[in-house]
Amino acid sequence: MVTRVELDPLRVECTFPNGTAWTAHLDTTPNPRLARDLAHGLVELIHPLGDIKTRIGAVQFASTIRRMVDELHQAGFSGGVEDLTKPIMLKYWMAVTGVRVQRTRGLLQGCGTRVDPALREYLDGRAVKMPPVGKPLEPYTEGEWQRIESALQGAVRQIFVDHGEVLALAKLGPDGHDDRQVFAWLLLNRGPLKLADAAREMGVSVDAFRNGVGAQYVAMRAALFPDVAAVYRLRILLGVYCGVVADGIRDLGLEDFTWAGDRTLLMDYIKNRRGPEGVNLSSRAVRLLERWLELSAPLRRFAPPESADHLWIFRAQQHVPGQPRGRLGVLSPITAHASGHKARQRIPSELGLMTDAGEPLQLHAGRIRTTYHNMLARRGWTGRTKIDPNHTTGVEGSHYVSTTTPAQAEAVETIIEDAQSDILRRARPATVLTETEAAEFAASRPEELPRLGLDEGAMAELLGGEMDVFTAACANQLAGLHGPKGKPCPARPWVCLLCPLSVFMPRHAPNLLRLKAYFSRQSRRMTVDQFLAVFGPYADRLDHEILPRFAPAVLEAASLEVADDDQELPLRPEEATA
Repeated sequence: MVTRVELDPLRVECTFPNGTAWTAHLDTTPNPRLARDLAHGLVELIHPLGDIKTRIGAVQFASTIRRMVDELHQAGFSGGVEDLTKPIMLKYWMAVTGVRVQRTRGLLQGCGTRVDPALREYLDGRAVKMPPVGKPLEPYTEGEWQRIESALQGAVRQIFVDHGEVLALAKLGPDGHDDRQVFAWLLLNRGPLKLADAAREMGVSVDAFRNGVGAQYVAMRAALFPDVAAVYRLRILLGVYCGVVADGIRDLGLEDFTWAGDRTLLMDYIKNRRGPEGVNLSSRAVRLLERWLELSAPLRRFAPPESADHLWIFRAQQHVPGQPRGRLGVLSPITAHASGHKARQRIPSELGLMTDAGEPLQLHAGRIRTTYHNMLARRGWTGRTKIDPNHTTGVEGSHYVSTTTPAQAEAVETIIEDAQSDILRRARPATVLTETEAAEFAASRPEELPRLGLDEGAMAELLGGEMDVFTAACANQLAGLHGPKGKPCPARPWVCLLCPLSVFMPRHAPNLLRLKAYFSRQSRRMTVDQFLAVFGPYADRLDHEILPRFAPAVLEAASLEVADDDQELPLRPEEATA
């Protein structure tokens, strides 16, 4: 079945990815013509044509249709979508909330070319009202965070211990007098059999098996083949280790992981509000995933082909649509929302998690992400440039950077001009000199003197080391390229790599290699996108334009002075990597 509009009576029959269905009844509105047009717009918003994948989303948009039709009717409008004009909708939008503006815009966008062209300009542009921005999620306190991590580690450790015990028993074979040994071998070789199937394999009646050793069999089956509750604990712990929201990695497959070297694992996933993202996993997260793959290996042997490559595969307690009964399920859009939510609700009581005030502590996947970034910020700089980690770049730009006065607009224009000038300065090639070139620089490259703003006397001081900073020789620290003009340059050491006033010579090689080591340490702490945004241009200039200009003997001698430690660089506390 597909989502479609039925006219007698007017309704939208919705079908969702999880196999459920719901009908939106629209036959009681005072303007059936407009209601019918908007119903077709709703169809365009429901999966697979749009992003609405659950009943609650469809209910909200159906309610919006009824209210919009009623309110426009009260205002004297009786036509269809093609009769809606810009003045009518602007007046309507100014009278309703930002959430309703967003939903009605979506419905009209679904109506396509039937909407008046002048009105479509407002549908494609920025809304006259935006939905309210919620308060940023509060991170857990340090004590709560420690209790969450400790409780999850204990629970996950027990899962691995129980699994290992069953595997060890299974390796002893079926020829033994211990029922547990026989059960372990049977489960490992025949899969997660139901009680009735296991009883038949054992040659006993179902009732006798259930009343006798049934509980023992069920416990061993749960240990060898984890259920959704065990899998969710693993996902939450992974979020604690790497700051990824558990729901964001629900649908990962084995192909979403890439090894970069022997110890570095890259994970690609989809964040609903931002799209594709990637993260360089910490060593703890890598080890957790490796152990999970070992634990889930027996389960994958009996999984259907379409499920075996899912990362978070689990033994379904109940029947999953599209899966063999009594067998396996995966954390997919079909089962994750209900199963994951219930498992998350049970975890605090099962693990005895409490707030600092002694009240039950609720687990919130988004707060785990926020707390992870907050804890990183306490230990050192994370490279995060946004105000709130829960906001997309677009939201932050709309709510924190949008201009509202002429003075603010002029300030933004000034920032843009400065940025464009900075881009042009960065495009200039780096000035790198060998010892011989340094001695002949003024004579061989006279065009550089005006650019650097130096005469021959000042050039001699530059080449002689009297104007050295940490990274290079600086032609003029008071030029004001990165700070107030006439004041010493406040730029960080790596900024010199792209500064047109910098001159690099062999005596700077040790510090340049220290910067290279610092970039390497930061790349292990940050996601690829974060590193490229913060350090990418500097690392690229250093690796491809500056260091290759030095002789191998110079770099080899300089490398002996590098200890690969933050103490070697003039860093601020928030910039440290340790």
